[in-house]
Amino acid sequence: MARFKKIGSGGRVLVAAVVTFGVAFALSPSEPAQAQLNIGNAIKSAKKVSDALSVSDEEMKLFFGQMAEDMDSKNPVATMEDPYGQRLARLTEGLENYDGLELDFKAYLVKDVNAFAMGDGTVRVMAGLMDAFEDDEVRCVIGHEIGHVKLEHGQKRMRRALQQDAAISVAGTASGDARRIANSRLGQLFGQVVTAQHSQKAERNSDDYALEFMAANGYEQEACATAMDKLAEMSAGRGGIELLETHPRPAKRAKRMRKKIGS
Repeated sequence: MARFKKIGSGGRVLVAAVVTFGVAFALSPSEPAQAQLNIGNAIKSAKKVSDALSVSDEEMKLFFGQMAEDMDSKNPVATMEDPYGQRLARLTEGLENYDGLELDFKAYLVKDVNAFAMGDGTVRVMAGLMDAFEDDEVRCVIGHEIGHVKLEHGQKRMRRALQQDAAISVAGTASGDARRIANSRLGQLFGQVVTAQHSQKAERNSDDYALEFMAANGYEQEACATAMDKLAEMSAGRGGIELLETHPRPAKRAKRMRKKIGS
């Protein structure tokens, strides 16, 4: 991400266009019309960047919250009458306000071995993952996902994506309802960010957060490593494990975790 010195709104926009989009401003006397077009496009692109940079944290949470609402409407959500809903409530008891975050936990009644979190505090755990993992193993995955929220990995990626996608204008979008957001180009971009793979550094940092989360709450840290062992076995036996598509190799992660906890 480019860093800017505040030199006035006009100057800042033009700097943003040059740094982010690599726009060339060399004007040729023989091509005045094309030069004016390039400058016009650059200014429009710079406006997109300026809009992205000006999105507040609260607006970002609203975007994620609207996407969560739409995703909940498209997936079967476990109620408190359902064993999955009851188990998740037990596993996350006391975590609704954790580490300065307001968290919303729900289980999806789908077979995927997966979980995800979003920048508004949304945490969703799939029934397939709950079937495969013991209680503390599920808690470790939850801790890992909370780590992504706390460390703002999704929010940072979304800001970068907004800056890079000149087709999106985010100004005023926060006032729209969930359906409009979800069906817009902006909603598609949010969906891609939620499901895309984090960087290796982000995953390591979230693994470290999960280990600290386990220790702080009296959970068994070794469960983080055994969860990775199970994912490694699944990956060797069959493909299509969703969690493996967006995370680094589980065997390597298990080894690193055991080294950190001295087991």
